[in-house]
Amino acid sequence: MSISMKNLDPAFRGAGQKDGLEIWRIENFKPVPVPTSSHGKFYMGDSYIILKTTALKNGSFRHDIHYWLGKDTSQDEAGTAAILTVELDAALGGRAVQYRESQGNETEKLLSYFRPCIMPQPGGVASGFNHVEVNEQEHVTRLYVCRGKHVVHVKEVPFARSSLNHDDIFILDTKSKIFQFNGSNSCIQERGKALEVVQYIKDTFHEGKCEVAAVEDGKLMADAEAGEFWALFGGFAPLPRKTASEETGEETEAAVKLLCFNQGQLEPIGFESLTHDLLETNKCYLLDCGAQMYVWMGRTTSLQQRKGASEAAEKLLTGDSRTKSHVMKMIEGYETVTFKSKFNEWPPTPDLKLSSEDGRGKVAALLKSQGLDVKGLMKSAPVTEEPESYIDCTGHLQVWRVNGNAKTLLASSEQSKFYTGDCYIFQYTYTGEDKEECLIGTWFGNKSVEEERVAAISLASKMVQAAKFQATMARLYEGKEPIQFFVIFQSLQVFKGGLSSGYKKFIAENGLDDDSYSEAGLALFRIQGSGPENMQAIQADAVSSSLNSSYCYILHDGNSVFTWIGNLTTSLDQELIERQLDAIKSDLPSRSQKEGRETDKFWELLGGKVKYSNKKIETEQESDPRLFSCILPKDGNLRVKEVYHFTQDDLIAEDVFVLDCHSYIFVWFGQEVDAKVKTQAMDIGEKFLVRDFLRENLSRETTIFTVSEGSEPQFFTRFFTWDSAKSLMHGSSYQRKLAILKGGATKLLDKPKRRTPAVSGRGAAQDKAQRSRSMSTSPECHRVRGRSPAFAALTSAFEKPSTRNLSTPPPAVKKLFPKSTGPDTSKEAAISELTSSLEGPLKRTIPKSVKASQEAGKAIQEEDGAGDDEPEDDEGRTVFPYERLVTTSEDPAPDIDITQREIYLSTAEFREKLGMKRTAFYKLPKWKQNKLKSAVQLF
Repeated sequence: MSISMKNLDPAFRGAGQKDGLEIWRIENFKPVPVPTSSHGKFYMGDSYIILKTTALKNGSFRHDIHYWLGKDTSQDEAGTAAILTVELDAALGGRAVQYRESQGNETEKLLSYFRPCIMPQPGGVASGFNHVEVNEQEHVTRLYVCRGKHVVHVKEVPFARSSLNHDDIFILDTKSKIFQFNGSNSCIQERGKALEVVQYIKDTFHEGKCEVAAVEDGKLMADAEAGEFWALFGGFAPLPRKTASEETGEETEAAVKLLCFNQGQLEPIGFESLTHDLLETNKCYLLDCGAQMYVWMGRTTSLQQRKGASEAAEKLLTGDSRTKSHVMKMIEGYETVTFKSKFNEWPPTPDLKLSSEDGRGKVAALLKSQGLDVKGLMKSAPVTEEPESYIDCTGHLQVWRVNGNAKTLLASSEQSKFYTGDCYIFQYTYTGEDKEECLIGTWFGNKSVEEERVAAISLASKMVQAAKFQATMARLYEGKEPIQFFVIFQSLQVFKGGLSSGYKKFIAENGLDDDSYSEAGLALFRIQGSGPENMQAIQADAVSSSLNSSYCYILHDGNSVFTWIGNLTTSLDQELIERQLDAIKSDLPSRSQKEGRETDKFWELLGGKVKYSNKKIETEQESDPRLFSCILPKDGNLRVKEVYHFTQDDLIAEDVFVLDCHSYIFVWFGQEVDAKVKTQAMDIGEKFLVRDFLRENLSRETTIFTVSEGSEPQFFTRFFTWDSAKSLMHGSSYQRKLAILKGGATKLLDKPKRRTPAVSGRGAAQDKAQRSRSMSTSPECHRVRGRSPAFAALTSAFEKPSTRNLSTPPPAVKKLFPKSTGPDTSKEAAISELTSSLEGPLKRTIPKSVKASQEAGKAIQEEDGAGDDEPEDDEGRTVFPYERLVTTSEDPAPDIDITQREIYLSTAEFREKLGMKRTAFYKLPKWKQNKLKSAVQLF
């Protein structure tokens, strides 16, 4: 079933062809476009259609269609909106999910489009009401109740004491002041989100010119603002408790019913077990779950059938007075995860993900053959590029092999040689965008033993805890490594067998042959990578079936060396094989073998020629990220809730979140999260993979990163519009927002963002190669074979004998790039300090104590000689005591810029707390200023 755009209402033509929101209001049974300037403004007497178009990484568009019904809208308008939604979906290819939204009971997905909230205004078209513009109405005192941790449901309630309770947050909007009343049982996260509504009311209804007060439930008349608040209700009196029915706040779960729409009627279908087999592709069904109702439309159903099913769902809701039930409509093949979860079993959905080349055409042809319009399926094809690592590749690397329950530090010449039977721990410290950063990871070989995997996680976790959780932790499996891992190691070799005590014990106990790599034995290596900063040699079984025309290989038997060039390889692949020869077998000349022209000796070593593949080995691709709020209760069953259209502000200091990118996931925890929960971050990530909430077939071996607030690496922050100053603030999410709101400070979004990386995209490939820490040209390896002049020129700078650590940049690189300076510079000193203790890394990334901050400031002052001309008095300066300026002050200084609390310190207290004069302080980089202020609770 499809519908031509020619037969569609003219207002819908061209809809859904670009990323963003489109909104129509129903006027005289026709959709009328709402201008962008009025998006988010809804009237209680009207019905609206909202189309959200999202451009995906794979080159397609995803469509979500909502129809919103005001509480005073007519039944005819509501029915028109429902029908037009079906038509719009059909014109877009029938792949959208449709949501019925009633005023006061909107889905979190819809509310996420209109942050911080939807506050419908009186008025409407068909109802005959007049629209009342905000700036025309006389201000009336109103009371609102707010609920929600991630998006806020706002509902106006009667202005009376009986409306208040201990469990919710209320906003009292008066002509001159806005009060937020926090019920004693309300959570800190909801209080913080409600403050966003207060800000919205202040800006929208008061032109930003009114006072704001926060009132805590339980504070009586002794508190001035509490007294003022209660006076508006006629004085203080105890609040009533909620009744049992009010306390539940949710409808009781009803028995699941399945109804088939047949010739205009809904017919119940009996079943013992709800299975996918009950749904026929030429029919429409209603799955009634009480609080949720799903309309499922078979792929071969007609437009008239779908309209009829939609009308039947509307009648069922209004007839049963189920105003709070959500309705979701979907076509076969595009069901939501929540719908599938209602069935005892659901067959795997055909993979309709689009590849970067011919996938879109194949999917479009498939859908067209099934009777679906493919218009809107495709946007411009995405550019295929090597993914960015978003990590500096000139840092300092240390690697340990796990032996039993302990770890052994590897020499620099051995730290990029991994064995598939072993587990490893690596620590990589590098210069981030505005601070020194650290990544501590574990790598599990495919043949490693479980005992050593457990030990590796435990040992790495202790290192992260020693760093006060300010290091990013990674758990990696062989074959599933992310780009960051390969860039860190530059030139990596993975050998068969193992050297650890656990692996040796396992081999002995099970009577297995130890096939560990030997330089004197027969070995075959597949060469892969994208350049000198990312290349690997992976040992494969030494048989011809291991070959692949898309790769180059190295084969040696201890006495002779062959290189094999596949017919589908590039000149870059062939350059990489030259580099890897140095690391694997540098003492013998090699004989080149081109595919199809191999010598008999070559095939003899591989045991004869057999059929082999010509396709690139597929790796998991990064998908569009999705954010989930996580709770790990005592029963151990992880509970998650998706946060739609997320921003940095959704990362709440008291909570744990998972950012799911399919090929890897991040577990982020805020500063206010309990320390015990922080130690469970990796466990939360593993449970998330096991549960596979999105039913995307996540592998148990998917990479997991754990990230703490304030220490986020760029390869995490790139998924947000990131302001690093936000993650450095102290206090609860509520305290942070309240301080900004009451202080009238400059919005945090106006603060400087993270710096744009100097190297990015294709054009940076040459620069990256020059900065590379590639170990394939180690001074210990002296080549005896010839090479091209270009290759020789490229590597000559790396071959001068020296005693440098192979994990740090060579001198030639340091001259080309100011960021990587000589061995005696402050950066090298910082690295030395940072890695001086194996069990206590990250000295520079851990916030210093006040004393340490003062010592650092004095050193800078002495070095710069700054502040000599600074006046010694505070004449003309607004000054407050330090105790009133700190973020945790119970009596905060009024009307200050909370982003610059230090400017209100006296000269004496400024020197005492920050350890330097003002002129020296303001010469520091902004991030360092913020770090010093954070240490003394001034930020």
